[in-house]
Amino acid sequence: MPELPYRTLVWLTYRLAAMFALGLPFVLLIWASVRREASMVRLLTIYWKIASLLAISVLLLTDQRPIGYLTTFLAPLLMVASVWFWVDLNEELADLPPWRPLPLTVRIWRWALSGFGLMAAAMASTSLACVKDVAGANCRVWLEAPQGLHRVAERLFDFVFGGQWTEAVAAFIGYVALVAYVVGLLQWLLVRLPRQGRVAGEF
Repeated sequence: MPELPYRTLVWLTYRLAAMFALGLPFVLLIWASVRREASMVRLLTIYWKIASLLAISVLLLTDQRPIGYLTTFLAPLLMVASVWFWVDLNEELADLPPWRPLPLTVRIWRWALSGFGLMAAAMASTSLACVKDVAGANCRVWLEAPQGLHRVAERLFDFVFGGQWTEAVAAFIGYVALVAYVVGLLQWLLVRLPRQGRVAGEF
């Protein structure tokens, strides 16, 4: 694929992630909390726990860690699964009046997130070869947004705390967070899921 169109698609993926994976669910969580819609607050809380893998990916890619390409591929798939998986939350959402603004917006967002997630995973799959070899041109394109964000965080960290926020520090925090994420996910898969099934419970 020519470099310029590919770079444009990668940046489009990051921009859509900022809209559908970060901005809109943040607004919806605040809206649902203000309206005290318990089922939607629960759904969005679970979503944010799963979506934290996206932030972990950014931290890892900041320092060109190969595993960051793998987590970038997995994150959108897990995010899509997290908003459709729960039987009890799906039923509660279906029981809400369909044309109320908040439930309608959440339904539209779930479908929009699903479309974005599949598109993002398809794009990220083109970078999976970077897990073994990070020297390719396509690999460098995926690093541009995380490293640009890192430069902003670096200046902010220096201004607020007077310390250094380096790429190595970002990667270290990313690895620690990834270990905690995997441990939590395995605990849920091996302990809670067999016991509770597709019920949100204490996820």
